[in-house]
Amino acid sequence: MSHRNRPQPPRPPESTRRIEAGPWLIELLPGCAYAARYVAPQAAIGFAFDSQRGLHAIGSDRVQPFYAKPNGLAFVPAQCDVYSESPVGGEYLRLIRTDRVALAGDHAFNNRLDSRASALAQRMRRALLHGSFEDDWEAWALGLAERVAPGKPQTTRTQGSMTDSRMRLLDEFIDASLDQPLGVSAMAQLLGLSEGYFMRAFKIATGKSPHGYLIDRRLAKARALIRDSSATLAQIAHACGFSSQAHMTTTFKQRLGVSPARLR
Repeated sequence: MSHRNRPQPPRPPESTRRIEAGPWLIELLPGCAYAARYVAPQAAIGFAFDSQRGLHAIGSDRVQPFYAKPNGLAFVPAQCDVYSESPVGGEYLRLIRTDRVALAGDHAFNNRLDSRASALAQRMRRALLHGSFEDDWEAWALGLAERVAPGKPQTTRTQGSMTDSRMRLLDEFIDASLDQPLGVSAMAQLLGLSEGYFMRAFKIATGKSPHGYLIDRRLAKARALIRDSSATLAQIAHACGFSSQAHMTTTFKQRLGVSPARLR
C-alpha cells in the first residue's frame, strides 16, 4: 500500500481555547455535540455565536426543546441546576471568576440581544483564535459582566415572523446550499416573505443581517472542514461558497483575525 493510500489517522477534535486574566477564566468552546448536567458552582456568563438546538432545563426540572438564535448573551447564577445537550452545538464563549467574588444577578437567562456584549464577545473570539494574549482581557471581561448586571437595559428578542421553525428551515437550506451562490431573495422566498420584510425581521430576531449570517455559516462550515477533513484549502473554499481560496482567507482575517492556514 502506498503512503498516499494509507488510511489517515482521525484528526483530534478542536480544543477549547482559554486564557486566565486576573480573576477571570475565559474559554472559547468549539462548535460540537455536547451533553452537560451539573449544579453551577459559581456564576457564569455565556455568549452563543451560532444558532443551536437541543434539549435543556436551566434552573428547572422541566426538560424542553430549545432553539437558540445566534448572537445571544446568557447568564447562569451560582447554584443553578443546569442540564443541556445538543447534537451539533455551536461555538460558545464562557467567562467565570476564579477569585470567588460573586457576579451580580440571581436569575438565569439566555438568548438576549445586546450590541455591546456582541462587540466584546467578537473581540475576545478574535484574540483567542489568533493566540493574542497581550490584550486588555480584564477590561473586556468586566465590560461583559456589566451587560448581565441587574437593572442593565435589555434588548428583548422580537420573534415576529422569524419563528424557531422558520430559523430551522433557513439553517437547513443554507447548510445544504453553501457551495452555491445564495442571496436574500432565495432566503426570503423560502420563508414566503418579501425581501424587505425578511431583512428587517431577521435583523430584529438575530441582531445580524442575512448576508452577515450567511458569511458566518460559511466560516463555521470552513472551520469544521479545516478541522475534520484533509481537503485542501482551495477545495474547502469551493465547498463553502467562497469565490476562491484568497476570498476565504480575506474573510477569515476580517471576521476572525486569523488565516485558515494558521488555524490548520
